[in-house]
Amino acid sequence: MEKLRMMSPDLTDANIEKLAELFPAVVTEAVDAYGNVKMAVNFDLLRQELSDHVVEGPQERYRLDWPGKRAAAFAANAPIAKTLRPVRDESVDFDTTKNLFIEGDNLDALKLLQESYLGKVKLIYIDPPYNTGSDLLYDDDFGISNGEYLRRTGEVDDDGIRLVVNTETNGRFHSDWLSMVYPRIKLARPLLQDDGIIMVSINDAEAPRLRQVMDEVFGEANFLGQLVWMKGKEGGNDNAGFGQHHEYIVVYARDKSLAAGSIALDDKDVSRHRSELPEANRTMPGTGGIYREGELFQLINLSKQKDYTVNIPLQDGSVIEWPSYAPQKTIDEYLRVGKVFVGSKGVPYVKSFLADEAAGSKPGTLIGSEWGTTKAGGIAVRDLFGSSKMFSYPKPPQLIARLIQISGVKSGETVLDFFAGSAATAEAVFRLNVLSGTSIRFALIQVAEEVRAGTDAANAGFEDIAELSRERVRRAGAKFLEGSGISADSLDTGFRALRVDTTNMTDVLRTPDEADQLALDQLEDSVKPDRSGEDLLFQVLIDWGLEITMPIKVEKVEQHEVFVVEDGALIACFEEHISPAVVRTIAARQPLRVVFRDSGFASDDARINAEQVFREAAPATEVKTI
Repeated sequence: MEKLRMMSPDLTDANIEKLAELFPAVVTEAVDAYGNVKMAVNFDLLRQELSDHVVEGPQERYRLDWPGKRAAAFAANAPIAKTLRPVRDESVDFDTTKNLFIEGDNLDALKLLQESYLGKVKLIYIDPPYNTGSDLLYDDDFGISNGEYLRRTGEVDDDGIRLVVNTETNGRFHSDWLSMVYPRIKLARPLLQDDGIIMVSINDAEAPRLRQVMDEVFGEANFLGQLVWMKGKEGGNDNAGFGQHHEYIVVYARDKSLAAGSIALDDKDVSRHRSELPEANRTMPGTGGIYREGELFQLINLSKQKDYTVNIPLQDGSVIEWPSYAPQKTIDEYLRVGKVFVGSKGVPYVKSFLADEAAGSKPGTLIGSEWGTTKAGGIAVRDLFGSSKMFSYPKPPQLIARLIQISGVKSGETVLDFFAGSAATAEAVFRLNVLSGTSIRFALIQVAEEVRAGTDAANAGFEDIAELSRERVRRAGAKFLEGSGISADSLDTGFRALRVDTTNMTDVLRTPDEADQLALDQLEDSVKPDRSGEDLLFQVLIDWGLEITMPIKVEKVEQHEVFVVEDGALIACFEEHISPAVVRTIAARQPLRVVFRDSGFASDDARINAEQVFREAAPATEVKTI
């Protein structure tokens, strides 16, 4: 029986627990005066978290404190003078889609998403560079001050995207990889829902160090597992020791106590009646599939353990004889309930359903090749482009669909992939939504890495990976929309294309959140001349922390161009001349938020009058200017 403390609480321990929630990286273990191990704070790391410059401290050395770690942590926290600009011409269903494709450095993009996607992502899946000695890494420059960082990131020509090959002869081989991945993982954590999950593909080269980084960012207690994916025998002899036929997927939770329940199979997924199966017997090409109702299965070759010869009728009325491990009576029952699948080469398989497992059972750590192999990833690309070599080692969409399913992602929830690469994650989402009737969303981020000359992608006219990835999403969306029989209204195969760019403002310190109401004392026009109203709108959405997939309508109000977001969650007018009539009309609609272009008011009196109009007609409306 637990005893009462009979004393006041230890506020130090309580404060450390609060710090652990805000900054998991700063909490460590220490021995007290009595030799007991207890939680403690690493004050050097805490100072770095709360500083706007690189904090000097003890000499850095390779372990988890690799050379450059403090600078990498600083880079994660440092502000940037950038924004996301919409690219309508590259988008599909721009005005209605809930999916995103962002082109640019993922470190910048993750910073720009911190408010809009804070706590809103259910699953993050990434396939970062593996650091095999030939992979391209982001060569982030962290050895600069906060002021210089802001100045440099204000101009693309001076900053740009730096991708370099991290060769094994580099003395900072592991350290450079850690400095690249650490700030990105750190920025990813706040985006997860409380029950969110992150999955990271990795091979043997950096798996131990990745686990250490994940332990520090997410906390060792939130480790869910390290999955082993049997990627097939292709490329198995590329290792000096053993043929590498597997890779890993490291899995962590934002909060294990909340996310663990998502991993277990729900009762509704394991209680489907067998009589429903024939009507649901619609499979996708490949070695794995999903029923339209959401049931998952894998295929088992009937010819394993050839103890019997059985007859299997085909749809054309013919019958094939096949050596089988099961007798004819069992095969007849499999046929009756729709569990037999005959492949394109005439090979029969039995479908092994997850629904046959015990209710509430959890998937194992081994992901077999039936969920897609490296070769299957290439085949999926070939089906869309006619060549399997448009991307290097693309992940199979079947694998990512499986990861999404076991993570418990539901309709309306978001999957984020900030190393988008071949954009297999988007195809996996389309696949699940078509076959399971869900409406899962995706957000992809991909840098405009130049494609190598002479490759199939270059020969096809593609200049960079981001361009190629977007095209993969377009083609995959069109394929599933055409083959699903579902109307475009119920299946979202579009995406809103955005691009990381310099700020729209000439004065980087002026943002809507930093402006006083109507900013009456700021008269100068701080908008760059080459930026459109829609450009300004998206920077406002980011600065205000609104979702950048909200539906947008462009209306004419009193001859002014006005943007209406989410039926009045925000109304924006960036005209150079704002009339009193448009102010009154917008105020009468009583939106939640309004933003104007500061220089659009003709005089101080016009600004004061506009403020008074909103005080009287829409007192609850939050009004700002840029």
